[in-house]
Order: sequence, then C-alpha cells, then structure tokens
Amino acid sequence: MTSIALISGATGAIGKAIARRLAAKSDYEVVLLGRNQARAEQAVHEIKSVTGNPRVSFALVDLSRRGSIEAFAAAWQKPVNVLVNNAAIAPPLREETPEGIEMQFATNVLGYCRLTRALEPWLIQAGSARVVNVASYWAGDLDLHDLEFRHRPYDQHQAYRQSKQANRMLTVAFAERLKPHGVTVNACHSGDVHSTLSHALGFGGHETPEQGARTPVWLATDPGVQALTGKYFEQGREIRCLFAQDRRKVAALDEACRLYAR
Repeated sequence: MTSIALISGATGAIGKAIARRLAAKSDYEVVLLGRNQARAEQAVHEIKSVTGNPRVSFALVDLSRRGSIEAFAAAWQKPVNVLVNNAAIAPPLREETPEGIEMQFATNVLGYCRLTRALEPWLIQAGSARVVNVASYWAGDLDLHDLEFRHRPYDQHQAYRQSKQANRMLTVAFAERLKPHGVTVNACHSGDVHSTLSHALGFGGHETPEQGARTPVWLATDPGVQALTGKYFEQGREIRCLFAQDRRKVAALDEACRLYAR
C-alpha cells in the first residue's frame, strides 16, 4: 500500500533532503510544498532522477498566507500518512504579510498550525498518520504578549528562536488533540545544516542536508516510534523539552494561534 507524504518548505536544503529520503522508499508518494514553481519543478525532477520514484509531485503553497493554505487543503482529496512541517524563514528586518502578520511568526508558527489543522480530516482518514514539526534546539525568547514584535524591537534571531520554541510547545497541543484519532505529532531538531536559512542567521552549518533529514524521516517512518507523540527529539534521541512542560503557557499559545484562524 502506498503512503502519501507532504513536506512543506520542500525546495530548501533540508526539506528537499527529507523529500528525497522519503521518495527513496518504494511505497511512498511524495508531494513537495513550496512557493516557487521553478524551484519546485527542479526539485521534483532531481528527486525522481535520483530515486527512480515516479510518484513525486509538487503543489504551490505559501505557508505565510492563510488563503493559500486553505485553497490547497480545499483542493486536496487524499488521505495524508505523513505531514512534515518544515518551512521556515528568517528575514533580517521586520516584514508583514499582506494580512498584516509579522512574517516569521506567520510562516514558522502559523504556517505549521494552519496546515496541520487544514489537513486534519485527511490525516485522520489515513489512520496512524504522523506529523513531524521541524523545530530547533536554538529556541527561546517567547513573549506571549508580543508574538509579532509590535512592541519590542524586532530582532531576527530572537524572532527565529521564538518561532522554534513555539513549534515545540504547539507540538504538545496538537499531539493531545489528535491522539484520540490515531495521529501522532512530534518535533525535532534537524541539525546544524549548511543551508540558506543558516546563512541568513549568520551561521555556516557543518552538517549536510542528508544528515539533517535523518531525524525527521526517522520520526515519519520508523515503526519503533509509531506510538510516541508530543515528544521532542535531537539526533534520533528523545530530549526532555522544558518549554513543553509549562502546560498553562502551551494552552495560552495554542489559543492565541487559534485566534488567527477566526
């Protein structure tokens, strides 16, 4: 039986490596989600050539835009066995989406939330589906009263760290909500990968995209972690996430993010 995997941010270094490793499994259909058609077409061509898997395609989705996510989800008509939330950006200056939302928060946090919520019916229909949130060990600085840097000075690194803390916290909220439906949700640090994102943040990255894809793909496919949910992993090992222990803050962040969907 063929499993269907969707990967957001799939034209970037880590996302493409995740897609490539999943496509290398003969029983997977892989759909790359990205904003740029030319890059998406090239990534699909590369992955098909390397893996020999003809069931690789793409869909254009802007994870910073609610309307783009909703349009994609409305057109989608298949069960989703694996969803890898991976799209992330780190603009040096504060930017806003056309909806008036700070760009990092819109993409790195709301993008994960909105896409997961929009695909919930198809994740549930798949049975034993898995959601993997690519977060980071470089996380912190979350301010529930200023998620969009409207009051404090915008700092590229602080905004990125906040978004990754939010990813780890919201993993717990989604895990609890989806567990009764047989869907697991876990987060991971993918590694210090040499990528456009790492360079945008001023870091070179010493690991290859293939190394960075190992833990996300392991969480997405390994039978040994099929029953685990609401956890955080680094290098294939479960790590206790202190951010996730603050259940009141998790609930408050979850509610704050849900309000953006209203």
